Amino acid sequence: MNENEISKIIFDAGLKVHKALGPGLLESAYEECLYYELLQTGLYVEKQKPMPLIYEEVKMDVGYRIDIVVENKVVIEVKSVDALNEVHLAQVLTYLKLSNCKLGMLINFNTLLFKNGVKRVINGYL
Repeated sequence: MNENEISKIIFDAGLKVHKALGPGLLESAYEECLYYELLQTGLYVEKQKPMPLIYEEVKMDVGYRIDIVVENKVVIEVKSVDALNEVHLAQVLTYLKLSNCKLGMLINFNTLLFKNGVKRVINGYL
């Protein structure tokens, strides 16, 4: 399964969660529900995956944790904020580089229309 097929499954799962819960909850609630929905699809899903930083061939555990990784191919960063900004996009790009994944999805559940809170982020360094 490629990244685009996985991202469609992620979008559908996120939409289901958003329809059930609506906006206004904490990120942790959306993350747990999205994780649950993705597990139901049979995909390999990891939550709060530790991601070390490698700097000049030195591996450092600096506390980076990716919200959700699906099939070791797609990184999901869950937000519940008034608006997404450039720092959120930069965060996903950093996680993509550290994980060597090609596709990230930045999902803000604090929107009236779910599709307005979803941003695909491509890792251009692979």
